[in-house]
Amino acid sequence: MTNVLILGAHGKIARLATQQLLEKPVHLTLFLRDANRLKVTDKNKETIIEGDATSAADLDLAMQDIDVVYANLSGHNIVEEAKAVVASMDRCGVKRLIWISTLGIYDEVPGEFGQWNHKMLDGGYLETYATAAEVIEDSDLGYTIIRPAWLTDNDEIDYEVTHKGDPFKGTEVSRESIAAVVTDHVLNPDKDVRYSIGVNKPHTDGPKPSWY
Repeated sequence: MTNVLILGAHGKIARLATQQLLEKPVHLTLFLRDANRLKVTDKNKETIIEGDATSAADLDLAMQDIDVVYANLSGHNIVEEAKAVVASMDRCGVKRLIWISTLGIYDEVPGEFGQWNHKMLDGGYLETYATAAEVIEDSDLGYTIIRPAWLTDNDEIDYEVTHKGDPFKGTEVSRESIAAVVTDHVLNPDKDVRYSIGVNKPHTDGPKPSWY
């Protein structure tokens, strides 16, 4: 059974991935700041740990016997979190990391949509997420960085993938789809190792997401 640590386990994508992964032969350690925000649905397959993703002690405790780390972290301190996660994984001998980032960190979004994306995300967000990705890429971990398009809550799994160096495709994708990508990489740990992948819903090209 694969032991998976989910950092930021209360996030929307993380909760969807948890639902998908509970149907698979895995054990989930759900790590979040406030343990009261989650409830165990299968005590044989889930453990909840309360902690801070910038705390070496909290992370090291959560990393014990873990095979795969899935980081669903966010916020102004994402660079600090990235550094702490990499350091803890190094100390604890955990090698496989799935890291959620965002589109645009390599200035890879072309055309009018790329200009719109910069207008929406420049000024701190793209810059910090790009720096956090650099921390991951500069490590010796077996990482996969996932760069979603703008996210929807549509109940669908429909996506395509681009790689670092390719122009980003599409403008949007469902959180359910990103959770499916995470699940796929947890179950296939040799997939896309040391790659950064963009994920979008096919045929959603345009100047901005459909709801704007």
